[in-house]
Amino acid sequence: MPPRDSAPDVVRIVEGLSGTVSMRSELRLRFDYGRIVPWVRQVDGQIVAIAGPDAVSLRSDVHQYGRDMATYGDFRIKAGEKAWFVLTWHPSHHSVPEPTDALASLQPTETYWTEWIGGSNDAGEMAEEVNRSLLTLKALTYAPSGGMVAAPTTSLPEALGGERNWDYRFCWLRDATMTLAALLRSGFTEEAQAWRNWLLRAIAGDPADLQIMYGVTGERRLTEFGADWLPGFCGSSPVRIGNAAADQLQLDVFGEVMDVLALARETQIGPSDEAWSMQQGMMRHLGKVWHLPDEGIWEVRGKSQQFTYSKVMAWVAFDRAARAVERFGMSGPAKQWRATADTIHRQVCEGAFDAERNTFTQAYGSKALDASVLLIPQVGFLPAEDPRVIGTVEAVQRELTVDGFVRRYLTEHVDDGLPDHEGAFLICSFWLADSLAMIGRIGESRNLYQKLVALRNDVGLLAEEYDPASQRMLGNFPQAFSHLGLINTAWHLNSTENQAPLRRSAY
Repeated sequence: MPPRDSAPDVVRIVEGLSGTVSMRSELRLRFDYGRIVPWVRQVDGQIVAIAGPDAVSLRSDVHQYGRDMATYGDFRIKAGEKAWFVLTWHPSHHSVPEPTDALASLQPTETYWTEWIGGSNDAGEMAEEVNRSLLTLKALTYAPSGGMVAAPTTSLPEALGGERNWDYRFCWLRDATMTLAALLRSGFTEEAQAWRNWLLRAIAGDPADLQIMYGVTGERRLTEFGADWLPGFCGSSPVRIGNAAADQLQLDVFGEVMDVLALARETQIGPSDEAWSMQQGMMRHLGKVWHLPDEGIWEVRGKSQQFTYSKVMAWVAFDRAARAVERFGMSGPAKQWRATADTIHRQVCEGAFDAERNTFTQAYGSKALDASVLLIPQVGFLPAEDPRVIGTVEAVQRELTVDGFVRRYLTEHVDDGLPDHEGAFLICSFWLADSLAMIGRIGESRNLYQKLVALRNDVGLLAEEYDPASQRMLGNFPQAFSHLGLINTAWHLNSTENQAPLRRSAY
């Protein structure tokens, strides 16, 4: 996939290494999620398929022919020979783009990615898996706008044959901020600048209209519907297009945005008057709504609750806002923000802590456990050595792990509005590894990290979840959450073992 120019291309080169091999290419195009068979014709020596707003062209040095509503090419490749194919999308009302030279594009593509990853900070013995994850996060960024998608797929199931199938091809503020922090930690600032600009465009307007997710160019209307003409992966339906979670209240995103912008302010990105003006508006709105129940980090489709993680991140938002004034001279009511942060802190410690089990729980007054509370020490809400933090880590190990992998919560104990179970969440498992490192159990942390890294497929990619029983990955793929979790755990281990504490951030 060459670096994007006027149109996106997928290039394939077949190279003969030895002997002679008979081969066939097959292209079976369907638009509108498999519903529309396009009009296909030959134009200037290439195959062009059109339906509605979309057009795809196929160029190749292999002769193409049509049969059974598909396009084929039969050829024999010998040692030293090459055959090439270039597939290009463009709007159907535009002319076919200038052709990409398949053979000449290979070296510049390799050079682009090699030079980009060459800017990464040294991750030591973990460099291979960290660099592969960084490349994945970069590839999940839509270059024209700077928006970062959570995953490039929709409806790959969290339980085979079940209903937990979601469209992840959007920019969650939460996922993007965590991704951005991982990139900043690794030395990449250009992406941070592009994302901050994307953020300012996407959330422009009344802070009360803030959404938790947007389209890659900032689109707000992400209406969800089921593509009932598709059977779904392994019979998992519905296949969802769009995501209704865009309309939910998720208070944690305020903290995540404030935290990552604080991190950007403290790095080479530097402060931004426009960004701070936007942040002040966010804080005014959060001051009115932080006490409300919400749908939380996991976007439950059951009853709204006073989720612990949401309140912790609301504390992060007020803490980072006050700190910006106290330490960096930004304008704003620091005393008011600090007082609100203190109020939230007391409330969480009183309402979300189960003294009998010595653990923070999923929500105020709840007995259910939630892996998101592992982030309490990482955001600086409590120090890692606090007995309540240690107790929480041990409770997660005791109650939420399956073969060492962490479930985000027990679906049989939580009304999330869905009937079936799910696999272990990989980012939650990385959070456990982080927490173990922070409380001094380095050996356990490293063992879990290595166990998670071993799940990667042959090209180093991770999905959202893993099912220890069937020993397969589940959920959308590749997943930014999982890869940023890997990067952050590697840095936690490196910093802990080198006695150089990281700036406290969840990301």
